[in-house]
Amino acid sequence: SNYRKMKRLIRFSILLCCLATIFVFTAFDVVADEPYRPPVGQFPEFEKSKFFRGELVFVDHVNRRGSLRLHVDGHFHEGRLHHFAMLPYGAIWYRGAPAELRDIPIGTVLYGRFFLPPDEATSVVPIVRQKNVTTPPENHAILLEDGPSLCLRQKKTWRLTKVNIRGDKSTLVARIEKPHGKGGLEGEHEFTIDGSTRIWRNRELLGIDDLIEEKVWPQNGEMVAKDKGVYLALTWHPRYLYQQFHVSDLWLDNKAMSVATERQRQTHIRHIKTRWMPAMVHSVKHGKFGQAKVTVDLFAGMDASLYADFKVGVGGKMAAAENTLRTWWPDHDGMDGKIVAVGDAVKTRETQKSPAKMVPQRMSGKSGIQVEFEVPLVLEGFRPGRIVRLRPQNWPNVKPPVEERVKGIQDRFPSTDVFRK
Repeated sequence: SNYRKMKRLIRFSILLCCLATIFVFTAFDVVADEPYRPPVGQFPEFEKSKFFRGELVFVDHVNRRGSLRLHVDGHFHEGRLHHFAMLPYGAIWYRGAPAELRDIPIGTVLYGRFFLPPDEATSVVPIVRQKNVTTPPENHAILLEDGPSLCLRQKKTWRLTKVNIRGDKSTLVARIEKPHGKGGLEGEHEFTIDGSTRIWRNRELLGIDDLIEEKVWPQNGEMVAKDKGVYLALTWHPRYLYQQFHVSDLWLDNKAMSVATERQRQTHIRHIKTRWMPAMVHSVKHGKFGQAKVTVDLFAGMDASLYADFKVGVGGKMAAAENTLRTWWPDHDGMDGKIVAVGDAVKTRETQKSPAKMVPQRMSGKSGIQVEFEVPLVLEGFRPGRIVRLRPQNWPNVKPPVEERVKGIQDRFPSTDVFRK
């Protein structure tokens, strides 16, 4: 009798242990899969972001938001679009250089990392309440980049294996060794090309006909390309539901890619110099009669030459901005001042580094470069966690175009109605 009781007790204990183990692992999986919401006024942990790939179908460049047709479950869905907003510190890369949404053509295939909105009350895109395959709840991007930018960052290229010329139905076959991480393109793919495909070689812009005339490609039929390294920019294809793509741009060599990168880099430099460097206020040290020293973290994803312009002793101006990076009249309502410290740790002045010698990060949101800016009168917008724009004195003291400025209290929080049917 005691033996039977002991046996039943052992079986019951084993059952409880199994149930507890299942519960623990299930709970862990739920927590691990939970979307991450970045804290308001702080930089998030990049590793907690979710990766998505999609086709750019709508852009509101003024408010740094748009819509993607996401690629999920092996194909694109025609259902609800994935409306997204760039986080204020979110970086955009195009052709291997920093960019704005305005620089990227509609239809471009983009790769991004996304979080939940830090504050739903001020989100400029609709809030997703339920998780499903077509509209994941993570809709605030910390990084968006096109295919060439991603390949350059990960030091990968497509390997061109075949070219088949058949008039408007021409194709090329290329393969890549998984440069895009989870959910990205990998392996061998067949893409369409035609007269609209821009082919870049060294400093030349060519078309299919030019390569046929030079007898580089056949006039008709198939050619083996012997794994030539190339860069591809992909765009919309009529059979996009079945993961087919069209090649909008083809770079045949590294020189051609570097030329395209430099052109985009210069576009970016002009844009930032005329709109000023975005940053987040880290701390404010108040003095007498409104005077203050405002320490800010410069955002990541900018060209290195822009960071190098922030030097100790240089005058400049700081203006308050919104999370969309829009300002009011920065040349009028900004506050003149002087840069009193620059480095990766302003509070540890003996270990300061020159911004010109630092490598700015692309993905973390935070560049690692802090600037301490002294102003004679602190403004309402200069509070920890708030967004500002800052210029050294050698940048233009101008206001942005009227459509890019915040014009009133209603305009501070752009409506999401533009995304509804």
